[in-house]
Amino acid sequence: MTQGSGALLVGARRGEQASGPGASRRMRGTRPLAVVAAVFTLAQLVLVRPALGLGWDEIVYVSQVTSHHPAAFFSAPRSRGVSLLVAPVASWSDSTALLRIYLAVLSGLALYLALRSWRGLFPTRVLVTGGAFFASLWITLFYGPQAMPNYWVAIGALITVGCLLRYRAGRGAHAGALWGIVAGAALMAWMRPTDAVYVTLPLFVLALVSGHWRTLLALAGGVAAGAVPWVIEAYAWHGGLSERLAEASRIQGGLGWHIAVDDQLRSLGGRALCRPCTGEMPHPVITLWWIVLPLLAVLALIIAVRGRRTLPTLVPLACATTAALPYLFMIEYAAPRFLQPAYALLALPVADALWHLVRTPRGTWRPVVTAVVALGIAGHLAVQLTVLVFTVDRNTDSRDDWARTASRLHDLGVRPPCLITGYEAIPIGYYTGCSSGATAGHNENTTVAEILRTADHIPVAHLTGPGAAPPGYARPWPAHPVSDLTVRVAPRWSRG
Repeated sequence: MTQGSGALLVGARRGEQASGPGASRRMRGTRPLAVVAAVFTLAQLVLVRPALGLGWDEIVYVSQVTSHHPAAFFSAPRSRGVSLLVAPVASWSDSTALLRIYLAVLSGLALYLALRSWRGLFPTRVLVTGGAFFASLWITLFYGPQAMPNYWVAIGALITVGCLLRYRAGRGAHAGALWGIVAGAALMAWMRPTDAVYVTLPLFVLALVSGHWRTLLALAGGVAAGAVPWVIEAYAWHGGLSERLAEASRIQGGLGWHIAVDDQLRSLGGRALCRPCTGEMPHPVITLWWIVLPLLAVLALIIAVRGRRTLPTLVPLACATTAALPYLFMIEYAAPRFLQPAYALLALPVADALWHLVRTPRGTWRPVVTAVVALGIAGHLAVQLTVLVFTVDRNTDSRDDWARTASRLHDLGVRPPCLITGYEAIPIGYYTGCSSGATAGHNENTTVAEILRTADHIPVAHLTGPGAAPPGYARPWPAHPVSDLTVRVAPRWSRG
């Protein structure tokens, strides 16, 4: 045999290995993950629906990159990650439906990649179950197709932790795992820099204690790369990093010791933002899963310790804990989306615990336990679907109200270019095609003198909420009732 033919034979054998039984097993191992991601995408499109209008925070993010609407005020806590994420669609199209479809497909693909980064750390059945649990939460389904940052922090957290554990375990290409750490950490910091710090804190400790300098550099490099735009803006527009952090804390009510556990419980009934968080608790059936989740997490850790495979369970649980702590004990309000990174990180260890409950070490089923777990899962899915439908309907109504108010403003002579001030000025301004302004509060970006000067050149309207009084500059303006609001239009532009 010649040297050339020998080389060809070796190459052929390598090709057979690459496309042989091993490759087939790998393909079969990832196929169920792809199914979970595809079902997740389809569920978003069917249950949340692409026609759902943009919400308040979405408007702030989307308006930064669209040419169809003026940019809304961008406050200190926000980061540009979401704006860049939606730019491929929002920069040239004002179709909300197209944006929703784009985000639903993208979120499904991201879930697949995040689950795939954990292959080899847990069996495929655990990855499928954990992915399905996270994807079936009403919070995940509702925010998957929305221009909001928290889901993407959750995806970044899964990728970062999974790749770091795979790198330590020596599974997969080392360079690929390291780049996965960088990408996941950058994605988190790109979306919410402070969340990235809280999520990665246990990972930094682990890397320092174990002396894994490459993982330490990968983590630091990823967080730094994602946070660079936010830091640059801090010095360019907020007077420095410490000043921006202080302003962000003020807007969030002052970070400190605040027990928000009960607020998070109240928000589980479908409240997108619970501020102030008053009213009755949701029915115990709605909050039961939230109580059971940490108990299952503890059980997962006990099982992992007994099985001498502690790290793949302990690390995500530690990161979930540090991710959740600020939103449970450091702010005075709640939004269910804040805990999405924690839910994502808890999902896989909890799924592992459930599989150990329903099957014996020999692989046989425990019929009674299996029936109880199956009943619990069915009830959990029913609750999540019920809350999701309620949440979608309520948000659809509120966003339709904004659209109707915008149509009435057009009838009153307020058309682009124009300025809206007062109650819900940001969302109603967006739907009207106007800029929005505030002389006080978290979104303060103008003065009374500037508003009056603007009224000499373009239409200006002030919105007064139910039971409120208008500011002095708008009191003489002609008043028009619109739904439960009062609209006052600068006299020069008023119609009707």
